[in-house]
Amino acid sequence: MSTPPKEASFIDVIAERIQQDNIEVPMLPEVANKVMRLTNDSESDAGDLATLIQSDQPLAGHVMRIANSALYSPNATLVSLQQAITRLGMRVIADIALAASVNSKMFNVPGYEKHIQIELQFSLMAGLWAKEIARACRRNVEAAFLAGLLHDIGRPVAIQVIIESAKKVQLDVPPNMMFELEQHFQRSLGISVVHQWEMPSLVCDVVTWFDDYANAGKSAEQTMIVVAGAEFARRFYKDTPLNKKITHEQLIKSPVLADLNLYPDDIEKLIQKEEAINSAMEAMGQ
Repeated sequence: MSTPPKEASFIDVIAERIQQDNIEVPMLPEVANKVMRLTNDSESDAGDLATLIQSDQPLAGHVMRIANSALYSPNATLVSLQQAITRLGMRVIADIALAASVNSKMFNVPGYEKHIQIELQFSLMAGLWAKEIARACRRNVEAAFLAGLLHDIGRPVAIQVIIESAKKVQLDVPPNMMFELEQHFQRSLGISVVHQWEMPSLVCDVVTWFDDYANAGKSAEQTMIVVAGAEFARRFYKDTPLNKKITHEQLIKSPVLADLNLYPDDIEKLIQKEEAINSAMEAMGQ
């Protein structure tokens, strides 16, 4: 069946906007931007980061709740941001602050707020699992969480772009078409977002190659870790985008886990992290 002319022109409008990089990427909150810059500044210290986060009291409270979750502080209670940063490290606190800042309020998606929130929560859980998988594989954990958090950031942006483009051609987009278009455009939009947000190159590579990690070159292993994190999220998150949940057996047999040389015993040990991951999600207000 051919695409109706009006719908075809609508799809062309979106494709042209993406090709010309003519899209409005949501801006990170100012504090989150400053946190990212500060953690990449070799001359900054824990006191600088604590002062910055404390300038936003809701964010400071959010960060402390997460830092005191079972995942991050299973055997201790952290009483100050300075202590949390010293104990967990500036990079971990920066990741937590960024996770607290990336939420559905960033996106103008009337009627799709719940859909976007589910997607963002799913990606958050994927990031948490990716960090544990990186640790189990004895690999760099620093980029794993951030890459997992942002691996599908193109999805909410796609919904926003589709809504804006539909207005231009006066087209009413039904939900089933919306989700098909979201899937079609989300990867290229996600790549644009992480570059405009000036994310680390490894994070940009993961977003770029998430659907094809075999061709990710030097970033293949890090991309596999994030793909594996998403597989764990598909198993354990209470809901998943488009309801793509998997069973325990499907998780165990996931090809990416084999590619990471994770054996059944390794996977079972990771699964034991479920309660701690859920604790972190709860602390994050999800």
